[in-house]
Amino acid sequence: MTQTLLNIVPLRAFADNYIWCLERPGCSRVVVVDPGDAAPVLQHLHSADLELEGILVTHCHQDHIGGIPRLLQQFPNADVYAAEQSRLPYLTQAVGEGSVVELAGPQLVFKVWEVPGHTAHHIAFLDEVRLFCGDTLFANGCGRVFTGTFEQLADSLRRLGSLPEETQVYCAHEYTLDNIGFAKWVEPDNAALLQREQVALERVAHGKPTVPSTIGLELQTNPFMRLDQPAVVAAAEQHAGHALPGYRKVFRELREWKDREYD
Repeated sequence: MTQTLLNIVPLRAFADNYIWCLERPGCSRVVVVDPGDAAPVLQHLHSADLELEGILVTHCHQDHIGGIPRLLQQFPNADVYAAEQSRLPYLTQAVGEGSVVELAGPQLVFKVWEVPGHTAHHIAFLDEVRLFCGDTLFANGCGRVFTGTFEQLADSLRRLGSLPEETQVYCAHEYTLDNIGFAKWVEPDNAALLQREQVALERVAHGKPTVPSTIGLELQTNPFMRLDQPAVVAAAEQHAGHALPGYRKVFRELREWKDREYD
């Protein structure tokens, strides 16, 4: 199946969440990613006469799993794929590093990567052209560190940066413009970043999502993906007031800077 034969519908939830609904034209069975709220999913499925085949869970924060019990009441045969350490009571398919998820209805196949940091057991689902990364990587940013570690998240972002640049990045929140604001603190002269801001402003003005992004765009504009770039290192070291040897220390300085002074 080619990329053009898959529809990925963004379902808005709460203030800024995206629940991704993966649909194959001509197929009534669909998959959703991180359904924190059941209401927008059920409204979409019922309006389009679709059935839920599977639920992909990147991590177990409530705004990503809160809608699952109600969805399973309506679609009790839907499989729930999540990290084997998640201990979700409704988990039916435990997955981890190297697992392969095959969904027969919409004919989808995903590899599972463990990308801890935001949480200790965060995972991502990826195929040849798409990455569903939850709160590990955002458009122009990354998640906060909760139950994982700064070192884990730095390593996870570095790993995601090794994907082909054309890989589409489907993150779980509409944070792009806010993240661009902090990125401009770090790299105020980054021409690609300033151009990205204009594109994002135009999309938001027209009520359109700013995601998906691409790995290539993140490598050009996202400070958390540019930890080896001289301008990013210099900004982090200036803020720290001392040298920061290695990308993990640069990452930690940037993330704590954003946590304390920007967010």
